[in-house]
Amino acid sequence: MTVTELPQVIVPNPSFRKKVEEISGDKVSACFQCEKCTNGCPLAFAMDIAPHKIIRSVHLGLKDTVLNSDTIWVCASCETCTTRCPNGIDIAHIMDTLRQIAQREGVKASQKNVPIFHDVFLSSMRRFGRVHEASMAVTYSLKSGGVKGLLSQAGMGLGMFRKGKVKVLPSRFRANKKVRDIFRATERKG
Repeated sequence: MTVTELPQVIVPNPSFRKKVEEISGDKVSACFQCEKCTNGCPLAFAMDIAPHKIIRSVHLGLKDTVLNSDTIWVCASCETCTTRCPNGIDIAHIMDTLRQIAQREGVKASQKNVPIFHDVFLSSMRRFGRVHEASMAVTYSLKSGGVKGLLSQAGMGLGMFRKGKVKVLPSRFRANKKVRDIFRATERKG
């Protein structure tokens, strides 16, 4: 006689979905699970939970499952999922929102270097109004690998500088104040 397992009973909790919808401005509940996001995702093979299932888990209020998944950290925010969504849900933005919620709530990231890259990227945007590759690469290398990490990247960085691919000093950006205002507004909101 074989014993079959009963399916897991999930009682939906709308509070997490509402929080994600409020922060992201996207209607998670509009998803009807067509799976176009997952089928188009170039990184779905590396995710522990497929993108459409992450959205469904948010909808059901499975906060711990979502915030502890590899998927939210593996997502490259390439926006392929967003482009493919027939309901206009900005899934890439929702993934970013989930990363922000995880960081705010102190959930340890499953992918160590992704939050470092995320913070360094945003810091560069806040400081210069756009990404300054040289300072971002140096900061990321130091934070993720220490001096050894920086030295391991130095040769490639020097080669890119010699070819004119990376500028040592950031270029002036007229809208820098506007970008800073955006950061201030989001800090007040969050």
